[in-house]
Amino acid sequence: MVFDDSNRKLIGLIGLGDPVYSIKARDKWIGWDANAKAQRLYHVMDAYVLGAVPPYSRLLGGKLVALAAVSNEIRQAFTLRYANRQSLIAEKTREPHLALVTTASALGRSSLYNRVRVRSRTVFERVGFTDGWGEFHFSEGVYERLTDFANEHCVPTAKKEKWGSGFRNRRELVRKALAKLGVSESLLHHGIQRELFVAPLAVNARKFLRGEVAKPRYYRLPFEKAVEFWRERWLLPRAKRDNSYRQFDKEEWRLWKKPRYDGPKSKPKSVH
Repeated sequence: MVFDDSNRKLIGLIGLGDPVYSIKARDKWIGWDANAKAQRLYHVMDAYVLGAVPPYSRLLGGKLVALAAVSNEIRQAFTLRYANRQSLIAEKTREPHLALVTTASALGRSSLYNRVRVRSRTVFERVGFTDGWGEFHFSEGVYERLTDFANEHCVPTAKKEKWGSGFRNRRELVRKALAKLGVSESLLHHGIQRELFVAPLAVNARKFLRGEVAKPRYYRLPFEKAVEFWRERWLLPRAKRDNSYRQFDKEEWRLWKKPRYDGPKSKPKSVH
């Protein structure tokens, strides 16, 4: 979580997780073979959450959060978490080098990651689009009903004792349920493409991920410097052009109305 020190309000969120194993555009950009990917995907993380919340989103706070995702502090957090730790399945201890952060737009092209630069460095590089497959459109209770059906009638293929039991992910669950129901798997093709981005954290990130060099040569971006750059490049110019952030009302984002307070309730009278 990224907070504003001046008022302790939340600016935005970063969520990093394991990357999807096969992404054509990412793999083509890196240029690795199957063996290198199996050995080095460990050094890639996917930003599945990355953005700012109102009113900071109106001040291009998302650009700051994007810069924070590739800052020195993120690399250091990765190192602290995974140093001297053995991987669960392969039972290997790897050097905790985070070399690449990937992410994708919510829908279509992205304006958030576009033109995120620090001096001459393009932080997020476009590499292509997804093919428009997924399961997010199984909503309004449909996914929950498919889950109940799959748990009763389908057998998970991703069974690893050390990982636990159950389905590997939502995609597998939906695919299995549709097949058991005799429904075409083409329903998973919603056709909405997402733009894919890669953010190399090192000058030689691609060579490192391909196994051509032993260690990454990292870019240096302390979070403090990222804030200074964002403030001058995006925050102040946007605040001058658009002051709508001043009219921000947090109540507009409330999902449930506050219960009305009618004062202390009187005690019921005794019937005795």
